[in-house]
Amino acid sequence: MLIRICLIAAIILGLAATGLNFVKVKEKIVTLQTNLKTETEAHQKFEADYNRTRSELDKTNAILKTTLETLKSTEEQRDKAVADATAQQKRGDKLTEDLTKTRKERDDAQAELASFKAPGLSAQQVASAAKDIKKLQDTVSTMETENKVLLQKVKRVENELAVYKTHDYVVPLPPNLRGKVLVADPKWNFVVLDVGEEQGVLQHGELLVNRNGKLVAKIRVSTVEKNRSVANVIPGWQLGEVMEGDQVIPAFPSS
Repeated sequence: MLIRICLIAAIILGLAATGLNFVKVKEKIVTLQTNLKTETEAHQKFEADYNRTRSELDKTNAILKTTLETLKSTEEQRDKAVADATAQQKRGDKLTEDLTKTRKERDDAQAELASFKAPGLSAQQVASAAKDIKKLQDTVSTMETENKVLLQKVKRVENELAVYKTHDYVVPLPPNLRGKVLVADPKWNFVVLDVGEEQGVLQHGELLVNRNGKLVAKIRVSTVEKNRSVANVIPGWQLGEVMEGDQVIPAFPSS
């Protein structure tokens, strides 16, 4: 009987120990599961942050590459513009020198003709001298025309160079410049003007559009021809719809 009681007590103690161990093991399993979940979430967050950072880095590298290419292209255009401006300036100086020389020759010829007339030269000598003077006058007129064209080119190149070198450069236009809108396209916000290079219009120059003395918009020149130019309406400066016949004046007239 005693042995039986001892066996029963031993079985009960074994079951109690087993239950206690099961509770401790369950707690460890729950703790491990919690830690595993936390580690998994942290790893997933790290992986998402890493992928997002890598994507942003790739975008930044692409933007940097494009910026470097644009900078290189801009520097090349600037160097070319400087070279063109220097060449045009040299040609202008040479043309001015030739023009001065030709004017002097014309004046000398006129003085010589006067001296011929004073002592009473023959009609043939006077006619020959007159032909020489006319020829010199034609040469001077041609050179003055060429000089005007060249000066326009030099001014255009200098303007383009200034735009490249200075970010907020303001292009000055002749203070007496007056024009009107020939064509207006409200869909694409561009206009065609009846003034161009001959009137002193320069690319990137800005003009004020007015109607009956009231400001309608501000426009910036994009393309310049001899007696025509195309301009775009500057965003934020459109106070009304630009129409054909509207008048334009310089926004920044030169002094």
